[in-house]
Amino acid sequence: MLLPAAIRQFEQYKQLAERTFSQLTDDQLFLAVNAETNSIAVIVKHMWGNMRSRWTDFLTSDGEKEWRERDAEFENDLQTRDAILQKWEEGWFCLFNTLKSLYSQDLEKTVTIRSQPLTVTDAILRQLTHYAYHVGQIVYIGKMLAADNWKSLSIPRGGSAAYLAAMQKEPK
Repeated sequence: MLLPAAIRQFEQYKQLAERTFSQLTDDQLFLAVNAETNSIAVIVKHMWGNMRSRWTDFLTSDGEKEWRERDAEFENDLQTRDAILQKWEEGWFCLFNTLKSLYSQDLEKTVTIRSQPLTVTDAILRQLTHYAYHVGQIVYIGKMLAADNWKSLSIPRGGSAAYLAAMQKEPK
């Protein structure tokens, strides 16, 4: 049951980033701490390029497409929140459209990413960890920028006991 579980995990990471976007101003989405760091806008643009490359013709072509311009993904040419969100949705649409088209028997097929053969299962897990890494960056940057205005995306500090008590009261 890898496919439904993987789809749920991808959806959860997408939502974490979106809940971060909603806590930030437009200007904060474009802020890079220094020349060696990426803004949230740049991270989104990179994820968009990666998703389009990896998930387009997933079963039939190398995941690193000739038309991808990876280095350009790290240039901040997006100008608005809407432009960021458009790239964000395009990338995720490509991913979910592909995952939802797969069958369990596809999981042991071989695909390539940068000429490296991987099972479909391994390729999905590779991308899941890659996107989790970048969503973690987005959340971390968001927490720093929102500072005292940050609303926790999980169990807030000091809230573990209350969370556990609530979970234990829920019907199983």
